[in-house]
Amino acid sequence: MTTVKASEETGIARHVPAAGWLRTYDRAWLRADVVAGVTAAAVVIPQAMGYATVAGLPVEIGLYTCIFPMLVYALFGGSRRLSFSTTSTIMALTALAIASVSDGSGTALSIATTLTLMVGVLLVVFRLLRLGWMLEAVSEATLIGLKVGVGLTIIADQLPKLLGITPADGGFFEDARNALDMLPEVNTATLLLSLVTMAGLFAIRRWSPTAPGPLIALAGGIALVAFTQITERGVTTITQVPTGLPTLALPATDHLETLLPFALAIAFMSYLESISAARTARHPDDPPLDNNQEFVASGLAGIFGALFQTAPPGGGFSQTQVNATAGARTQLSELVTALLAVAVALFLAPILSNLPQATLGSLVVVSVLGLINVDELRRLGTIDPIEAVVAGVTAFFALAFNLLVGVVVGVFLTLYFVLRALNHPVIVELRRPPGGGELERAREGDRQVPGMLVLRIEGGLYTLNVRGVQAGILERASSMDPPPKVVLLDVGGTADTSVTVMDVMAETDHVLRRSGSGLWVANIPTRAEEKARRAAMWEEWSGEGKLHPSVTSAVAAFEQRHGTGKAPRE
Repeated sequence: MTTVKASEETGIARHVPAAGWLRTYDRAWLRADVVAGVTAAAVVIPQAMGYATVAGLPVEIGLYTCIFPMLVYALFGGSRRLSFSTTSTIMALTALAIASVSDGSGTALSIATTLTLMVGVLLVVFRLLRLGWMLEAVSEATLIGLKVGVGLTIIADQLPKLLGITPADGGFFEDARNALDMLPEVNTATLLLSLVTMAGLFAIRRWSPTAPGPLIALAGGIALVAFTQITERGVTTITQVPTGLPTLALPATDHLETLLPFALAIAFMSYLESISAARTARHPDDPPLDNNQEFVASGLAGIFGALFQTAPPGGGFSQTQVNATAGARTQLSELVTALLAVAVALFLAPILSNLPQATLGSLVVVSVLGLINVDELRRLGTIDPIEAVVAGVTAFFALAFNLLVGVVVGVFLTLYFVLRALNHPVIVELRRPPGGGELERAREGDRQVPGMLVLRIEGGLYTLNVRGVQAGILERASSMDPPPKVVLLDVGGTADTSVTVMDVMAETDHVLRRSGSGLWVANIPTRAEEKARRAAMWEEWSGEGKLHPSVTSAVAAFEQRHGTGKAPRE
């Protein structure tokens, strides 16, 4: 009976991970989870409110995104330390989506909630289609370039708040040009407040990293408006924040076709950022992350959040690190953060209305500066200059056009270089070292097996690249004088095969025969062998001794035949 119950609980925990950690929760963790939740709230809530303004949404939307998606992820998410609200990348793409609906038939809020619903549904669809492998194929260079584009775009967008000038209606270059053109009209009080706030945030980060810098900045800005006449000097405050929580409402279904590309891009980035942040914060004792479960958790968080006027949600690096560093043990810490956000919405909304725009803009700028990581770019350039070019091209397109174009270009470049690498597998010759022993990659002084050319494909053999491999084999064989009796091909790096691959290998053998050689194959993986056995050529090649379980056995078979004066049957 106990075994059945445990099995049932394990089954529930597989789909609702909270059931697992709640069942085994150690009371000794409670203090750490509460402290981590409070500490994370001091960072997450102000950041989310600031990020909402990036998309042109009221600050309370950021506040609501710290409540409803967090609650859902705490129940269904597999990461015990991921802080799940929204991120600067997601909100920058949301701003682009809102701007794309230019017919004036919907408010920014209704468009955002529709987008949130679409993102949630798409993430669930990704799970059903098992697309995690494809999303994770995006290179680190692409993500770094996109982060640079997002960071610079958001900073340029926040300049009007920092300088107290009229904003421009455009992208990065328009915003930067507008700021330069309006320098004579900068509001001095607003600029000073921005500089002091950013300097304070940097100082706290440098000398007291455990202190809640965003919360201190938030409180300082509110106190400045409440106890001084700074607004009379041109410092503006945010729009009034309504008291209470949003009511349940179905999102609108307008503009679905227009919003679909943006929803795809946001779902893509939400998953990548969330899973990356979760992996970074994962403790060795935590259960392994299930990508499929993360799709479901993120998707349900978006669907549920859309019913309560939230922005598209996702897990962020900075807030997750704050949560993990503060000692979070389970998702109880996130429940604490969400409950504090509820308290802010219910009791502190009137106070938040005194928050200066400059303070909020400064908070956003300092937060997103971490996206522009010069060390990461330098590292790419040192290891592989091509990847640094990919990052630069992605960032350029994100800035010159928009973030969606940057995402598309980055994905295209990633797939291009993946296909390019697959299409150009390295073919290396194996030779015997001077001291004897197993064959290894040829170096100066190594000896060929007399009468045999041994080649290894370092990479998979696919329909896409098999013709290139064939050309490489024939070129190497034709360069030998006299021609080898046998060309032995090690295909151990090939996970699978296809009819095209088998036909090209048969054709290669036929061409080699005309020059007095022949093709042998060794080290065929199980999956490829299962398929190859269904072909008529398998029995023929097997009977002629062309197929071998390993390079060593193939060489031994050849030397035995050669040593007895018998030429290998081709």
